[in-house]
Amino acid sequence: MKYVAIEAKLDENGQESADDAPPSNFVSNELALFYQAYDGLYQILKKAYRVISAGSDKLPLLEMRTQLEQLLGYIDCYNPLTFTARRSGPDDYLIHNGIMVGLTSYLLARWQGYQQKDWIPIAFAGILHDIGTMRIDDAILQKPSKLTAAEFEELKKHTIIGYNILKNIAGLNEGVKLSALQHHERHDGSGYPLGVKGDKIHAYAKLVAVTDVFHAMTTSRQYKKASSPYLVLEELMKEAFGRLEPTLVQTFINKLTSFHNGTVVRLNDGAVAEIVFTDRSNPTRPMVNINGTIVNLAVARDRFIQDVISN
Repeated sequence: MKYVAIEAKLDENGQESADDAPPSNFVSNELALFYQAYDGLYQILKKAYRVISAGSDKLPLLEMRTQLEQLLGYIDCYNPLTFTARRSGPDDYLIHNGIMVGLTSYLLARWQGYQQKDWIPIAFAGILHDIGTMRIDDAILQKPSKLTAAEFEELKKHTIIGYNILKNIAGLNEGVKLSALQHHERHDGSGYPLGVKGDKIHAYAKLVAVTDVFHAMTTSRQYKKASSPYLVLEELMKEAFGRLEPTLVQTFINKLTSFHNGTVVRLNDGAVAEIVFTDRSNPTRPMVNINGTIVNLAVARDRFIQDVISN
C-alpha cells in the first residue's frame, strides 16, 4: 500500500484550514484523497453558507455535486463510529455536521436498499438539512447553556427557514427540500414544526432524522460533551419504538455493530478489550476479552464500549 505525508493546508487568510487531518502524518493514499475531497467540500459549503447567511438563496449546486461525488468515491474510508471532524471555530460545527450527516445518510440509503438514483439526493438532504440555522441568531446557536423555552421556539424555526431557502432552487430533489423541513418530525407526531406523522413524512426525511440524531449526540458542543456512539445506538433503539422509523434504526445499528471477532475496543473505564462474540439481540454490547477474562457487556451494564481502537 502506498503512503503519503499530509501537510497543513492554508486558507485564504493564510491560516491553517479546518480540514480533517488524520491522526498520523502518514496515511494511505486513498485515505489522504478522502481527506482532501472532504476539505474541498467543506470549503465550498463554508463559502455557500456565508452567502445564505447574508440573505441570498443561491447555492453552487453543480460545484457541490461534483465535489460530493469525488468525496463519495472514497466512502469506504469513512466510518460513522470512528470519524471525528476537527473544528477551528464555533460555526464550523454546522458545516462538518452537515457533511457527516450527508455521508452517513448516503451509507444508510445503500444499506437499506434504496434505489441508486436516490443515494446522492439523500446525501444532499443530509448536507443541507440544517441550512436554515444559517439565519438563526448566533447567540442562540452558540449559547453555552440550555436554551430557554423562547430560544428553543426560535431555534425550531430553522426547519421552515431551511425549506424556504431551498424550495425555489431548480435542480434540487423535492425530498431534499422536505428533509430540511421535516427532519425533526417524528413517527408518532411528536416532532416539529408541523407535528405530522407516519407516511406524511418524506422517506428522505425519515432517514436523515436517524443520522442527524446519531451525529448530534456523538458530537461535542458548547453546552455538552459527546456521548459514546455505542450508548447513542442504544438510545436510537429506544427512539425506534414510536418516534423514528424502526426498520431504518435496525439497519443502522446492525451495520454499525457488525464487529469482527478480534476488533480491539476501549471501554468507558479505560480498559482495552478484544471482541470475541456479538449477540445480535444485544448488538452494542458484545462479549469481550480483557486480559484473559471474558466479560459480557450485556450483563455488565456499568461498562460499555467508548471507542474502537482497531478492527
